[in-house]
Amino acid sequence: MAVDWTQLPPELIEIISKKITIYSDYLHFQAVCHAWKSSIPKTPNHLPPQLPWLLLPQSQSNQSSYRAFFNLSTYKFHSLNLPEASHRKKHCGSSHGWLIILDDSPSILVINPLTRRKIHLPAISSFPNVVSFDYANVGREYLLVNPQGERYTASLRQMRDGFIKKVVMSSSPLEKKGDFFVAMAILCSTGDLAYCKNGDECWNIVENSRSFSEDVIYFNGLFYAVNKAGQIVVCDVNGNSPRVSFIETPRQIGGDMQYLVSSGDGLLLVTRYLDLDVEFDIFIYKTVRFEVFKLDLNGPRWERVTSLGDMMLFIGENSSLALSASGLSGCMGDCIYYTDDYSANNYDGHIGEHDLGIFKLSDGSIEPLPCYPRNSYSRLQWPPPLWISPNPC
Repeated sequence: MAVDWTQLPPELIEIISKKITIYSDYLHFQAVCHAWKSSIPKTPNHLPPQLPWLLLPQSQSNQSSYRAFFNLSTYKFHSLNLPEASHRKKHCGSSHGWLIILDDSPSILVINPLTRRKIHLPAISSFPNVVSFDYANVGREYLLVNPQGERYTASLRQMRDGFIKKVVMSSSPLEKKGDFFVAMAILCSTGDLAYCKNGDECWNIVENSRSFSEDVIYFNGLFYAVNKAGQIVVCDVNGNSPRVSFIETPRQIGGDMQYLVSSGDGLLLVTRYLDLDVEFDIFIYKTVRFEVFKLDLNGPRWERVTSLGDMMLFIGENSSLALSASGLSGCMGDCIYYTDDYSANNYDGHIGEHDLGIFKLSDGSIEPLPCYPRNSYSRLQWPPPLWISPNPC
């Protein structure tokens, strides 16, 4: 006798839905029929961290409001309506499935591409080193002061492209109504760290943290930032004023870029090595290898890691992420999935070559990401691709 699956008890449908671990599978489950969709929550709060999608550049000819994402687990492309991240917009990070976007205004927008929920962080004009802002001063809208006390001006575009390097958030800002969250920004212009809490109207500088501007992550209730030499500053911003401490590890010499990744109960340092080539008077940087280290607090020192096991790392302009490859299709353990976050600042449709791929720690080889055929990267547009974890919350 044939079974009418649409007549399953709602309790059973909900139990089955909670066994699903992939967000796209949950969407397919909802789409089976109206009875199934109405029996389960619209937002699946039970899902574990998801395999990131790759936000792809928008071609110069494509002026639509849709942006393409590549799903590593299914090798499929998703097109999402995202006018907030269209032309003349710059992204400066992604955290917990939320994208941070700048445009030709002081606004800092944080948006979830899946749900289209959005919030605004305090404006660029509220940073302590911004003296004033006036739209009437065309081309010199911002008046700033540098660490030496000297004043200078900057345009809307200069601030959009070159003021903030990266923003990292402590949690999904709307995961639960009233939840506490903190955003931490790395400033390109001074190398400072600045933070704001939900509800703040302005940004605050973390004193004594200058030059720790290679990368920053949130780990065990604190922010950790790293400098060029692999030394760590720990920022506790939970109280009324930030508290800063340092982890004085021996200097790491030779790498070009540093990333911090939280993995299990520890911290990893990922050192990126670049090679420089010149083609048609254009400087082109390419990643040639990575080295991975684990923090040993007994030293403190960085211990070399020769294998990540089934762990895979995702680095670039996103909040650095470590995931287990077990049970996830379309990905490999002991690999670093990387995009470039050092490219020249040009967000107005420039055609450029990006540095992205999969680095295998076992043998040091590099292979292209599956969404692009080999040697096709030079046809990509700006801004560079960005990892973003799908989060329905």
